[in-house]
This record gives sequence, structure tokens and C-alpha cells, in this order.
Amino acid sequence: MPQLRIALSQIDSTVGDLAGNADAVLRWTRHGVERGAHLVAFPEMMLTGYPVEDLALRASFVSASGEALRALAARLDEEGLGEVPVVLGYLDRAAEGIRENVGQPAGAPRNAGAVLHRGEVVLTFAKHHLPNYGVFDEFRYFVRGETLPVVRVGGVDVALAICEDLWQDGGRVPAARAAGAGLLLVINASPYEVHKDDTRLDLVRKRAREAGCALAYLAMVGGQDELVFDGDTLVVDREGEVIARGPQFAEECLLLDLDLPAAAQEPPSGTVEDGLRVDHVTLSAAVEPYAPEFPGGEAPRLDDTEEMYEALVAGVRAYVRKNGFGSVLIGLSGGIDSALCAAIACDALGPDQVFGLSMPSAYSSVHSQDDARDLARRTGLNLRTVAVGSMFDAYMAAVELTGLAEENLQSRLRGTLLMAVSNQEGHIVLAPGNKSELAVGYSTLYGDSVGAYAPIKDVYKTGVYRLARWRNEVAERRGQTPPIPENSIAKPPSAELRPGQVDTDSLPDYDELDRVLELYVDRDQGRAEIIAAGHTAELVTEILRKVDTAEYKRRQYPPGTKISPKVFGKDRRLPLTNRWRE
Repeated sequence: MPQLRIALSQIDSTVGDLAGNADAVLRWTRHGVERGAHLVAFPEMMLTGYPVEDLALRASFVSASGEALRALAARLDEEGLGEVPVVLGYLDRAAEGIRENVGQPAGAPRNAGAVLHRGEVVLTFAKHHLPNYGVFDEFRYFVRGETLPVVRVGGVDVALAICEDLWQDGGRVPAARAAGAGLLLVINASPYEVHKDDTRLDLVRKRAREAGCALAYLAMVGGQDELVFDGDTLVVDREGEVIARGPQFAEECLLLDLDLPAAAQEPPSGTVEDGLRVDHVTLSAAVEPYAPEFPGGEAPRLDDTEEMYEALVAGVRAYVRKNGFGSVLIGLSGGIDSALCAAIACDALGPDQVFGLSMPSAYSSVHSQDDARDLARRTGLNLRTVAVGSMFDAYMAAVELTGLAEENLQSRLRGTLLMAVSNQEGHIVLAPGNKSELAVGYSTLYGDSVGAYAPIKDVYKTGVYRLARWRNEVAERRGQTPPIPENSIAKPPSAELRPGQVDTDSLPDYDELDRVLELYVDRDQGRAEIIAAGHTAELVTEILRKVDTAEYKRRQYPPGTKISPKVFGKDRRLPLTNRWRE
């Protein structure tokens, strides 16, 4: 059987940074070639970053992507790397003849892949199955491809596919079997969510058996706005047994020596499964037998809580760094939410780039102020204290406010102060709200909702506690100081906007609240189904009413890292004006 050494480059890219992404391709290609790779591959939309959203509809950007691809092919050859085929994703457009089809996006953009060899773009193809659910809007942006691309490398026929081509039945998976491929290579930019790695592994195993060949699932890492990409590149044999598995949340060139079936003497041609036309290119004959150096193996796995935490860290790091910021500012109340956000930011950026602002009012307890100082001591972040009492008094002297208006004024004064310091010193503000609060509207617009990014907006309150305890336990195991004060974890949560206030004055116990919210928000279950799951009708009705009437608040909340099946914003989009009630 022919031998083939593949280099699967599980790396990050930045949307719109064509030059920087091309440099990364060149650098990692050299890394693979120097280690004897016969084929080097990169993730979906590597050259442009992913997702490009409405940039796909901008003709100048599509043209720039094509020009960058051709320039990259030439550059690889000029630097002595052209003999090794390189597979990567980019943004393309359909042929001139089909641009004006009714109902397709302007300019007929394509989520495309290309094979670069000897200074040329020798093969291009486009994603066949276009996802149009959750965070994906690919019917809006792309037209699909209708070919089965196959390249013959080292005497092996390698079929190529892009992300959703694997997730949907039909298309390129059965077509790869019909074409007699020895390897199905799938390039991906599949966003992270909890438990998705298990789903992904089961899928890859199933598709390998359907394709009748080994399958390499190459993933992206890094972050883009709300989305985080967790890596976890997979290679399985034709029976679905794992040969190699890459790390999570880390760049890696996964090198692997494979023994694969020899390609048929006659290259596959014609039309195969689902009407796909085989597009075959022969690039290199079988290599001389060699001693394998990279037999595979699996990187250590993270448990679910560690995955969640690493995703949140990756989200903050990517948003801050890719947008050119150097530091972040957080309002530190001494509570669990701001404490967890601060710990995440310190792990993402380093404590010297994290600035905390304690803003006590007349209702702020002494222990909360002490907890904020303790957090700063434990993490090493920068902390200053600016009391808002005098500001509050000045407002109250000018206008008479009572009840909720008086409470919210304190929050809005803190938001104004945070933004003033942000403008003055150049930090971006992190909003500390969690998913439970956002779901039921338990947040003050233009107060605790101010900020550029919201690290835990997709984490329910019960998850906040779980993550905080986990982070402290990890620190203890490592012989480090736990970053989050125990008192922030143990005390009853409170906004401290009136004497003796606690969250349960306005909300159900978080354990029960979160169970209802998960059914309603994440799983789209209706009132009757939630009641049937064991929750009282009165409680369910009240929680659903709060969720439905708070949509206008969520629409104005900052973006934040997606870790669940349905994050507010990209995943869950409801009308602001809406009289439907469950």
C-alpha cells in the first residue's frame, strides 16, 4: 500500500487579514515540508478568515481573496515549497455563466477550497452542502459547488470536502466511495459548543465507514467575535477507529504517516453520487517506501468544565487581540460574575493588562469591597476604587427618583464611569452579565450592560459557580493561589442596589431557573413541555414572560463567547415587538 505523510495544520486565522493569513500558510507549510510531508492542508476559509459574513457580498473582497490565493501559490513555489500540494479554504465566486441565477446572493460567492502546486492553483471547488441554521447563514452568502474534487498525491486518490459536506447525508461522502478514494480530507471551521467534540467524533467515525476510506477532519482554532474554534482535528481509518487526534484550543501541525489504498490505474471520472461531477488532478506518483516517523496518537482530552473555561479564555483573547486592543477594564463588585470575568481576562491577557474598578455606593457592603480587593491580590490585576455616592447624591438632588429608577441610577452611574475611564485610558470594558440574567432581563440597560465584550453572556448562573469552583481547584492542584475569593462564591448573589437585597427577591432559585431556561432558550421547548418536565405552571409562566419581554435588552447587549447550542444574538433571533406568548 502507498505511504502518505500528511500535515494537518490546525491553526488560527483572522477575518480580512489576507496578508497575515497567507504568511501563516507559508510558515506552517514550511514546517510540514521540512518534516517530509507529501500533502499539507489548512482549515476552511483559511485565507480570508471565517465567518466573513457580508464581506462575501463585497465584490472587492472576493476579488482580493482570489488575487491573494494566486499570489500565495507563486510565493510557495518561489520559496522552494511548491512541490508539495497545499489544500486550503478561501472565498471565491462562481463562473460568469451562472452569476445571475434567481435567488442566489449577489456576485455568486463561494465558500471554496483550492489546491496549490508548483506555483499554480491546480484545482478549486466549493462547499456542496450549505448550512443555514444556528449561527450559519450560508444560503445568504454562497452558492454551492457541484463537483467531487479528487487529487492524486503519492499514488493515492484524496477526495476533498468542506465542513458541512460531512454533517449532511449524501453529497461528497458517498461520492468519495463511488470514486474509489483512499482518503477523504475535510477542511473545517466548526464553532465550539459544549459536548460538540463527542458529537463530532461519532460523526467522523460514521462518515468514514460510509465513504469506505480513511477520513481526516481538519479543524480551525482561535476566535472570531462570538465564535470560538476548538481544534480537535481527527483522523480515523475506514472502520472509524481513531488514528490521531489533535489538541483542543491550541495551534498544532498534526503530522501523520498513513498506509492507504493505491489509486486505480484509470483516474475516476464522470458523474457519481448525488450528481457530483468528478474533478480529478494527478499531482504525484507513489513515493518510495520509507520508515514511518509519525504513527499518530491522541492529545489529552479536556473535561466539559475545562473545555468551557478554555473556550471563554480563547474568546476574550481573540476579541481583544484581533481588534488591536491591549487591555480590559472590569467593574468589580465583589460578586461571582465579575470575579469570574476577571479571572478569565487574567488568564487570557495576563493580569498586568486587566484593570478593575471598584465603585461602591451607600448600599455596597464592606465585605463586597473587601472581596474586590482580595480578588486583585489573588490575581495580580490592577485595582482602583472610585465611590459613586457623591455622584448619586448630585443626581438625586436634581431629580426625584424612587424604587427601581433609584436602583438603576446607581448601575448607570457605574456604567458611565467605566466608559469614561475606558475613553481616557484606552481599555475596553468587559460586561459581566451571565445568561440567566440576560434571559430574564435582570440587568440594567446602559448600566451593567455597558461594554465591548461579554465573556460569560452564554453561561448560566449555575455554570458560573461551577466554572469558578473549577478554576480555584485547578489553582490549588498546581500549588497556586486560587484566583476567586471563596466569599464571592459562598455569599448569596446580590446587585446591592438597596438595603439587604438578594437576587432571589426578584428571581427563582438559580438551580430551578436555569433548568427552565435551558428548556425554553436552548431547546426551544414550549410552556406545556416545560411544565410536563416537572415545573409548576405558575413558575414557568412567570419565567417565560420575563424572557419574552426582555428581548429589547438583549438586542443591545455586547457580543460574547458562544459555548451553548443557542447563544443570545447569533443563534436566537426574535422580534422586539412580539405579542406571542406561550
